[in-house]
Amino acid sequence: MPVQYGMSRAPAGPDPGARAFELERRFWDVRAQTERLAAPLSAEDCALQSMPDASPAKWHLAHTSWFFETFVLERIIPGYVPFHPQFRMLFNSYYVAVGPRYPRPERGLLSRPALDEVLAYRRHVNERMVRIFGDGTLADSALAAIVELGIHHEQQHQELMLTDLKHLLSRNPLHPAYVACAPLCARQRPRVSWLQIPGGLRYIGHDQKSFCFDNEAPRHRVFTDEFEIATLPVTNREFLQFMEDGGYDRAELWLSEGWDARTAHGWSAPLYWFRAGSAWCTFTLHGAQPVCLDEPVCHVSYYEADAYARWAGARLPSEMEWETLATGRPVEGNLIESERYHPLPMTHEDRNDAVARVFGDVWEWTQSAYGPYPGYRPAAGAVGEYNGKFMVNQYVLRGGSCATPQSHIRSSYRNFFPAAARWQFSGIRLARDVR
Repeated sequence: MPVQYGMSRAPAGPDPGARAFELERRFWDVRAQTERLAAPLSAEDCALQSMPDASPAKWHLAHTSWFFETFVLERIIPGYVPFHPQFRMLFNSYYVAVGPRYPRPERGLLSRPALDEVLAYRRHVNERMVRIFGDGTLADSALAAIVELGIHHEQQHQELMLTDLKHLLSRNPLHPAYVACAPLCARQRPRVSWLQIPGGLRYIGHDQKSFCFDNEAPRHRVFTDEFEIATLPVTNREFLQFMEDGGYDRAELWLSEGWDARTAHGWSAPLYWFRAGSAWCTFTLHGAQPVCLDEPVCHVSYYEADAYARWAGARLPSEMEWETLATGRPVEGNLIESERYHPLPMTHEDRNDAVARVFGDVWEWTQSAYGPYPGYRPAAGAVGEYNGKFMVNQYVLRGGSCATPQSHIRSSYRNFFPAAARWQFSGIRLARDVR
């Protein structure tokens, strides 16, 4: 998964001691959450890799420790001795400047180190981070920024663990559940409407007064024409109407590359959907379930989202339009803390204003190519490698999903994937021009 971590843009703040205390609290909370997510898994679950784009849970557990060992402990502790000299290569992801990397498509071949050794690695790193938190080192704002970056980086991998695990378990004909908790399927879903937003100049991007990734900055002016945006994401019911109207077989609805992808992969429904007799079912982290018609449609590619929008007489929003909708709205909704790990339908009780659940449930595709904001400069050094070099052949998604931590998402957050990607919790919100 393209994980958009780069140098933090968070300022040091007026009280470095208070910041260090808060970083320590968040570090332990996030480290514990990662291990809670792995707790229901067997050693066999943790070792397998279902496709080149995914990674084994064991690798995520190790890589998130590798980050702190490589960018914090090795830099700060004199004469630091790594837990294992080969882990620097095995669990490096994309950091060319750090050194060699084990091939990503072959991570599932690593039966060694065993899960127990990876967990021992995590304990080793944690024990040495205790020293960092206890000796006043984090009063250094540059080091504190790296630690904060590492915390958010680990939260990204929490979401990756769940999405990669879902793909892995879906390959098993037994339809095993990660957790035995059936998704709720509420009734009386509110009717979608359109919110009209006037055109004009406005600012988007992070103001850099708190943590953000470097691809969210700098804050800058954009102009948008007047537009309308749907108050709710597209549901399974609505997407099924597209399917029943021959949407997957109508070439006029598809981008050329999208039609090629649909043909090459045999797409005829969202990822994880399958027929059980005459009914549609879907694989979830709770096992196989009937498709709930009032849930947001999920696991569709940019190509499918774009084709659906054309069929519906609308389009996908730009990321500027999406951020205009989201700015100032509270970050709340069906996020990882709900422990549902599945999109949920809205009910009338959710409606506190014209738009509800901007955040959570599903990442929402935008029509915007992933590129640099005006004035963007990647950070120097290895921790600045990631964002800039991936600003090609990707589309931006916004809003977070049911697998995104609440403290990690915000209105300026820019996720990005190739147009054919489907295994993330990706969905659709429509927009249209005002004529």
